[in-house]
Amino acid sequence: MKTRRRISFPRIGNYDVPFRYFTGRVFDADVITPPPITKKTLELGSVHSPDFVCVPFKFNLGNHLEALERGANTILQLGGTCRLGYYGELQEQILRDLGYDFEFINLAGMRMRNPKSVWDKFKAYNPALSLKTMSTAFMATYHMVKQMDELELFIRKRIGFETQAGTFDRIYSEYLREVETAKNSKEVKRTNAHYAKAIKAVPVDLPKKPLKVGIIGEYFSVIEPFANHYIEKELAKMQIYVTRNLNVFSTIFLGNIPKLLKSVGQYVKYDLGATGVVTINAALDFARKNYDGLIHLKSFGCMPEIDAISVLQNISRDKNIPILYLTFDTQTAEAGVRTRLEAFHDMLLMRKGMKDRR
Repeated sequence: MKTRRRISFPRIGNYDVPFRYFTGRVFDADVITPPPITKKTLELGSVHSPDFVCVPFKFNLGNHLEALERGANTILQLGGTCRLGYYGELQEQILRDLGYDFEFINLAGMRMRNPKSVWDKFKAYNPALSLKTMSTAFMATYHMVKQMDELELFIRKRIGFETQAGTFDRIYSEYLREVETAKNSKEVKRTNAHYAKAIKAVPVDLPKKPLKVGIIGEYFSVIEPFANHYIEKELAKMQIYVTRNLNVFSTIFLGNIPKLLKSVGQYVKYDLGATGVVTINAALDFARKNYDGLIHLKSFGCMPEIDAISVLQNISRDKNIPILYLTFDTQTAEAGVRTRLEAFHDMLLMRKGMKDRR
């Protein structure tokens, strides 16, 4: 008798909620979620990774190891638009060399915007999958991810100004727990509407002209809070209006590199790979909207973002907008990041003539 799948996947941000919802239904499997990313996750991944591989690879490998120890017998690797797209085979070999016996599902070659490619890939791994099950799971997950990203964008801008600390986090955590119990997209949308109303009703004391900072950069370092030492929370403590448009929904459903290249044509004419062009476009957009500063995040050795930095320096000069560049690896200390953020904050205050706010 065939053993039932116990499937797992890498974590990033709060997306374990929709990933768990989708994979359990599409693969007809029990989902083993890795524990939240911690220092242990990074240490586990680092021990068994090549020295100069990027940090997201190490986090992913650490997730896989933690999931296998929790009883997973199937590993799902989502791939990526940079070297991460080639890492599935390497991670699989590392895990097998360590003695783990499991099924490896590598979705790196799947074209997310091509319905046939998506259907063929999932159908190959679950021959019993019906079009109805797939479409129901997809639509519910689509609405879940879209609402998550919209709510997080709203919260990010206001959490530093809530009149009662912790209110946004409490309501959003309740939302994540409840939305995962929805049976279809109709129930997801009902839950979305209820919590959107609750979150938008949270009292805030938002100044007329708050300091505005945009966050740009490499996908994993921007979205996973542990990877960037919870930079958004640190900025909220400084009462900064934070915007970060890079998320799963914008990447899969809205990202259009040819269109973005037209938008940034004065600075770059070719696709830099991964999030390079997205980063440059976001920087220009924030500059046009008169943001006070930008923070660029990347993992050590991320070539697309290294290429983008020289362009960002030109944008910083032309648009008179300061940019703080932060690179993360296994040795990056939280205290060092916090010190640089504080210095950047002081500089922004002085530029805006707001030193008395401190």
